[in-house]
Amino acid sequence: MKNKVILVSSNQLGKGDEALGEGVLETFFTILKQREDKPEAIFLMNTGVYTLTEESLVSVHLKEIHEAGVPVYACKTCVDHYEVEKQLISGEISGMGHFIDLASKHEVLTIA
Repeated sequence: MKNKVILVSSNQLGKGDEALGEGVLETFFTILKQREDKPEAIFLMNTGVYTLTEESLVSVHLKEIHEAGVPVYACKTCVDHYEVEKQLISGEISGMGHFIDLASKHEVLTIA
């Protein structure tokens, strides 16, 4: 995962059964946090910002990844749209310009 930015654009991984998608996304981050090679950053947009709230089991893993030194960013426009700013348990709010800067320097792995 070195030199990669993970873009999370949904609160689930894949299309279909929502509970399954949320579980698969949780598994992804459970395994990711155990790896030695961490991504450069994680950027959450659209419904992906919900993964930083307590209503998502993924939030625990993102918090641990953030505490391990990986920057975790939530899209400001998305946070405002879904009105979740006060529910975020970790990470920082950032703008699209920052994501573009990250994307220009690192490979982007999109989780949708």
